[in-house]
Amino acid sequence: MTGLEQYDLVIIGAGPAGLAAAREAGEAGLNTLILDEQPRAGGQIYRNIGRPILRDRSILGNDYYVGESLLAGLTHSLVTHIVNATVWEVTADNTLYYSAEGVSRQVRFKKLLLATGAQERPVPFDGWTLPGVMTCGAAQILLKSSGLTPAEPLVIAGSGPLLLLITCQLIRAGVRIEGIVDTTPASNYGRALKEIVGAIRGWRYLLKGMRMLNEVRRSGVKYYKCATELSAEPGSDGNLATVSFRKGNILHQLDCKTLLVHQGVIPNTQLSRAIGLKHQWDEVQQCWKPTLSEHGCSSHPNIFIAGDSAGIGGAVVAEIQGRIVARGIAHQSGGKTDTGIDSLRKDLAGQLAIRPFLDHLYRPLDMFLKPQGQTIVCRCEEVSAAEIRGLAQHGCVGPNQTKAFCRSGMGPCQGRQCGSTVTALLADELGRKPSEVGYYNIRFPIKPVTLGELASLGESARNIPSKLK
Repeated sequence: MTGLEQYDLVIIGAGPAGLAAAREAGEAGLNTLILDEQPRAGGQIYRNIGRPILRDRSILGNDYYVGESLLAGLTHSLVTHIVNATVWEVTADNTLYYSAEGVSRQVRFKKLLLATGAQERPVPFDGWTLPGVMTCGAAQILLKSSGLTPAEPLVIAGSGPLLLLITCQLIRAGVRIEGIVDTTPASNYGRALKEIVGAIRGWRYLLKGMRMLNEVRRSGVKYYKCATELSAEPGSDGNLATVSFRKGNILHQLDCKTLLVHQGVIPNTQLSRAIGLKHQWDEVQQCWKPTLSEHGCSSHPNIFIAGDSAGIGGAVVAEIQGRIVARGIAHQSGGKTDTGIDSLRKDLAGQLAIRPFLDHLYRPLDMFLKPQGQTIVCRCEEVSAAEIRGLAQHGCVGPNQTKAFCRSGMGPCQGRQCGSTVTALLADELGRKPSEVGYYNIRFPIKPVTLGELASLGESARNIPSKLK
């Protein structure tokens, strides 16, 4: 391992948590490396913020452009930012492997911060694999990266704050929306009211939501509340043609070329699981998240996690967590910094106050969490819900056994799109808790690596560029 560059702090992910942490670390005198898969910093929420594609700033809204202030940390002399970098392994001796520009490299770190953000919750339902069905997050990527909008006629279906946000953004962009199909169950409102105290503390978020709802209503877009039995049907060409759903006793059908779906987001735990860090099941958010100390430290003393990869909180929470973790690491390293962590924790608590209300309100329908019948669960290997349930009835007690029997989780996405659903299905069939069923064992490399990239490791150890932008 001689000859490798070593950093005081390596950050994976250049979203709000990673950018905030990089700035704090640089100012504290820590030699910092930040690696990100995207060509520009910002993460999903601030994607392309360094070079916005849309001239009309009202389309994406003020909250998007808040991210511009976070880019300042990348200019610090102690911060090295490498773009288009795919991290594919982290070893027990504090060595990290990544690929960029077709070459693999390895670096050493004293501390590692995972700021890999969230992924959209998989939303399996009949027809979700049809051409023309895409997630709301994918539509945002099109809008932020290329200024493109989905094909019309367009329907938006699902639950969660992003549903309203992308609707408003598309309306401002001049897109004609045939209807919004809100699948939030009526029973969720009663559960959410029990958390009203926290919601009142987060009144700014409630006000923002009410403004977006009013904007949608003023646009004249049809809004269907408490919808169930969502399905998508193909036309004669095999592409999406209609979306069906039930509202009360009435079955509705809407013609569409594009269906945007969303059922909230969950932490991206692929890397933290591959490293072998401890995780726990969050019953309220219906997802797995890493087990962390109040300082953001994982079960490994040198590995920290911040942002939505630590638990869903949103962009502002991610930024605060990134700052807290970086200041804590700087303090441990003897860096010159006025920690001010107590003040940041107070701000964090205020921002998180509304989360229980939102988590109860936007808990997805069971049809998305625990699908039935021939609904495809694993898109890569085309495994259905019925097949997973059948394996449970024949003695399969965990996701890793299903992987062995039917290859679920063995496709290109390595379980990212089916892992949570397979756990939920097995738990449902076995009458057990998801925490008892467990999750896939994720192994390195977590992303595809070419033989050429592997062969380049020996050379890269002798010749690592100080910056690759």
